[in-house]
Amino acid sequence: MRTEPVLLVHGFASSFELNWARNGWADLLQDAKRNAIGVDLLGHGSAPKPHDPAAYVDLHTRVLDALPADGSRVDAVGFSLGAMTLIRAINAAPERFARVVLAGIGEANTLPSDPEVVAAAIEKGIASVGGEDAPENRMARAFTQFAANGTNDPKALAACLRRPTGRLQLSELATITSPVLLVCGDRDFVLPLEPLADALVKAESVTTKLVRGVDHFELPQSFGFIDAALSFLDALS
Repeated sequence: MRTEPVLLVHGFASSFELNWARNGWADLLQDAKRNAIGVDLLGHGSAPKPHDPAAYVDLHTRVLDALPADGSRVDAVGFSLGAMTLIRAINAAPERFARVVLAGIGEANTLPSDPEVVAAAIEKGIASVGGEDAPENRMARAFTQFAANGTNDPKALAACLRRPTGRLQLSELATITSPVLLVCGDRDFVLPLEPLADALVKAESVTTKLVRGVDHFELPQSFGFIDAALSFLDALS
C-alpha cells in the first residue's frame, strides 16, 4: 500500500475547497489513509489576488511551497490550469513527485491562442453574463459563467489569464519521468490527448482515460475521473 500524501491543484476560477473538498476527494483520500495537501493558486481561493499579469509568471511556486517541508515525495493531481501549473512544478523539482494525474488538458492547451476574449469578458463584469454584453465566444461564455461563484475577483482572474507564461509547451512534458495518467471527459474542448501522451517520452508509464459523457467543467465531480485517478494512485479504500 502506498502512503505518499496527495497534492491537489485546482482549475481556473476554482480553489481547493470548490474543486476537491466539496467533490469528496479529501474525504476519499482520508478513507484510504492518504493525506490530502490542498493549494490555492495565486488569484484564487484564499491566496492573494494581484491585478498585474506579471505577478502570475511563476504560478507554480504556490505548488512548490505546498510540498512537505521534510523533502519527501508526493503523488499529485492537477486539473486544467492546475494540471499545467503542476507540470511546471514537476519540471522545477522532479525529485519531489511520484505518480502524477493530469486532467482536463489536451492539445488545445498547446496551440496558439489569445486569452483576451475570456479575460475581457470576466473583467467586464461576471454579472453581465446572459445580458446584452455577454461574450459571443462559446468558451468565453462558459468560463465567465463558471467564474461567477461569488468568491472570485474578476480583475485577478483576468490578470491570471493574461500572464506571459500561459500557453503550455509540449517540450515541458518531455522531461517528466514519473508515471502519468492523462484524463479528460470525452466532451472536453481541449481534446485530443494523444499529442500530450506522445510528448511524455521519458515518463515511466503513460496511461490515458476518457470519461464518457463528461465535459470540461464536469470532470472534477465525475465518478469516472475520481475512480480512475484514485485507482492509479493506489488510493482506493
